[in-house]
Amino acid sequence: MGRHTAVEPKSNGERRTFAAHGQDPVGRHRGGVAEIPTLMDSQPMGGRLPVAIEAIGLVKDYGEGENVVHALRGVNVSFERGMFTAIMGPSGSGKSTLMHTMAGLDSATRGHILFDGADITEMNDRQLTLLRRRKIGFIFQSFNLLPMFTAEQNILMPLTLAGSKPDRVWLRTLARTLGIEHRLNHRPSELSGGQQQRVAIARALITKPKLVFADEPTGNLDSVSSGEVLDFLRRSVRELGQTIIMVTHDAVAASYADRAIVFADGAIVADERNPTPERMNELLMEERRNASAHTRTSR
Repeated sequence: MGRHTAVEPKSNGERRTFAAHGQDPVGRHRGGVAEIPTLMDSQPMGGRLPVAIEAIGLVKDYGEGENVVHALRGVNVSFERGMFTAIMGPSGSGKSTLMHTMAGLDSATRGHILFDGADITEMNDRQLTLLRRRKIGFIFQSFNLLPMFTAEQNILMPLTLAGSKPDRVWLRTLARTLGIEHRLNHRPSELSGGQQQRVAIARALITKPKLVFADEPTGNLDSVSSGEVLDFLRRSVRELGQTIIMVTHDAVAASYADRAIVFADGAIVADERNPTPERMNELLMEERRNASAHTRTSR
């Protein structure tokens, strides 16, 4: 598959490729305002699902001159609402940079990021902080739970920090879906790794975010706990309507997603719907061979 292509399923089950789009963002965002703009839902295009977040011509460079590192090379990609998407690639491929930039944790060198109708590249630090607090959830590899608080207190922490009243019905729904309803009064030290990650997932979902970023969420878990956590992530999409973008190096983890994107050298090199572990491993091996061949020819 060529670079910057994606795969879209036809209604009859066949697969076809289409060039990754790069629409002109003019008129689709509202910049220069003091607060977070009133955001409008992105509309479906050509029968596809509505877009949750979209990168257009996204460039991220580190350093200058001869020492510049091109982490993202004009990436064009959209992520559909209500889908579970995995981003794969070797270390240094740009997958984590894409996530951090799209989450507003790192600035873009050039390009646009349209989230819920607004261009976040035009937001200031205060606007980005409010956006992340209200509309984006994060799941980390290291859980990042506060050891002195119970599971329930950790889950409710985003609402506590925002001064918002907890939705007890939603809390019970999350706890039941994630299988931790009988662990809410336990501290992190009293929970297994898989249970701690489920608490972290509930914390990410408690604010009912429009988008959740998961950074190697199974990296510190054994295979059994990893499978449980990935199943819960998939269920949160199916049953709770969440939109999840997960960075992972694991082909098995990627197979739990509805879609998997492969990064190499700051660009998208493959885009698979309904990924399988075998197919993702095949794509990763192909990119390793390409990288080795490029290294030999550049010497």
